[in-house]
Amino acid sequence: MPVHNADIAARFEEIADRLEIQGANPFRIRAYRNAARTLAELPQEARVLLEKGEDLTRLPGIGADLAAKVREIVETGHCSLLDRLRRELPPAVTELLQIPGLGPKRVKALYHDLDVQTVEQLYRAARDGRIRALPGFGDKTELNILQAVEAHVSQTHRFKLAVAAQYADTLTAFLQALPGVGQVTVAGSFRRMRETVGDLDLLVTAQAGSAVMQRFTAYDEVAEVLSAGGTRASVVLKSGLQVDLRVVEPPSYGAALCYFTGSKAHNIAIRRLAQKRGLKVNEYGVFRGSERIAGDDETSVYAGVGLPWIPPELREDRGEIEAAREGRLPRLVELSDLRGDLHAHTRATDGHDSLRDMAEAARALGLSYLAITEHSRHLTVAHGLDPLRLTRQCDEIDRLNLELEGIVLLKGIEVDILEDGSLDLPDDVLGRLDLVVGAVHSRFHLTRAKQTERILRAMDHPHFTLLAHPSGRLLEQREPYDVDMLRIIRHARQRGCFLELNAHPERLDLLDSHCQMAKEEGVLVSINSDAHSRYDFANLRYGVGQARRGWLEKDDVLNTRPLAALRRLIRRTM
Repeated sequence: MPVHNADIAARFEEIADRLEIQGANPFRIRAYRNAARTLAELPQEARVLLEKGEDLTRLPGIGADLAAKVREIVETGHCSLLDRLRRELPPAVTELLQIPGLGPKRVKALYHDLDVQTVEQLYRAARDGRIRALPGFGDKTELNILQAVEAHVSQTHRFKLAVAAQYADTLTAFLQALPGVGQVTVAGSFRRMRETVGDLDLLVTAQAGSAVMQRFTAYDEVAEVLSAGGTRASVVLKSGLQVDLRVVEPPSYGAALCYFTGSKAHNIAIRRLAQKRGLKVNEYGVFRGSERIAGDDETSVYAGVGLPWIPPELREDRGEIEAAREGRLPRLVELSDLRGDLHAHTRATDGHDSLRDMAEAARALGLSYLAITEHSRHLTVAHGLDPLRLTRQCDEIDRLNLELEGIVLLKGIEVDILEDGSLDLPDDVLGRLDLVVGAVHSRFHLTRAKQTERILRAMDHPHFTLLAHPSGRLLEQREPYDVDMLRIIRHARQRGCFLELNAHPERLDLLDSHCQMAKEEGVLVSINSDAHSRYDFANLRYGVGQARRGWLEKDDVLNTRPLAALRRLIRRTM
């Protein structure tokens, strides 16, 4: 597909932003901004000049290096430097630039000094009074930032994905059971499996004369009807969650599903592709002039702009368009691919069910192995196990495995990583286990250097298998601790150990960007429930959703292996 000057300029501006946030040479940053301005104002397309054999270095501010990058973007649709910079900085960091009053220099300070990566983290930092102490900020600037963020997000209260799912699942079932209703799908950020959602977007096909709108607005959980018409309605549930319903005709269902699934940036990119083909894409279909040529399903919409179908979790305009165009879309991991779970607790510590209860619940979900990983003694609030109690539990697991059919319990521990990087239990005890899951549960506010070294030292322990919830965050409760995740991932690769994607809805940790980083570095990720009761295995769906947002495929996930293959892999770490 042709690349326009505006596309190249946008990439150069993003490079400049990311370089400035990283603290790169100011002259290099300025060069990219100047080049972006030159290209944005250039009346002729750079690709046309290249086709004519023109020397781009003759353009103002375009040297040999930048000319080569322009050629790369024109010929391949991407820039290797930008790809690298996107891996080095969390994708959401540049979203901070949308907040009035925040330029790259201030975003750089917030990121490097306070590890602020998202608008939500920025709000908490301002609210907690942590920004005013930074050089060049002060009380007034902090207040301005707080007000700007509040104005930016005040219109939408976000719900954790698992909370929103409770309303989405029951409402979908309610609508699906109505006479005359065909398809019912929850679109929006919920379908993209974002960690939090602002509202629910429901799409429905229904026969003429169906009472779906009247039944929807009269739904028991509705607290307020914001609007109601023949094909669309909007309500607020008693929980405060807004739900928008749209009834669409079957020939437009796929187009509407694409449009209302989003994201906005992805949709804009799709519309640009359509425009280059002389087409128009909207929620009603794909049109050539007044003729609708596609739209009944999503596959037809993507085919209309020359692409294969793109999974909803990838639709964030973070490289999925280019990957689709080049045939590089991943075959994302599915919940059914999981063969086991490597992080679970029983009532021996802070869980609620017995070993047998947990084993039977895991087996009922189709899992063939389950690692029991109680807390270790340092975590006294969870009644962590000392060496004697852990040894007794290992004996109990061995006895129970002789009775169980269809599932095997693995002996493990979620051992605390102490401040100096040592593990909370002696080697002779850890050596008896099938796997050792290391976790940071204290001293979250160490400096980045100390926190990183702490974890690296723990990973070097001869019995270390898996790093649990690697960033330590709790959604809307505790920020990630400050750590160099790229160093940790690369050390895991060198050491031959693994990272957890904790599927607990309060965690969803690894971040999706870190999942991509692990994939690129060749480090396997284990999608674990962190179950504390037999019901918690259902949370694996959210972990899989996060993994899919991180582009993970079946082979990128440790616990998609059958037990024999898993044992061979984890044995190498012991």
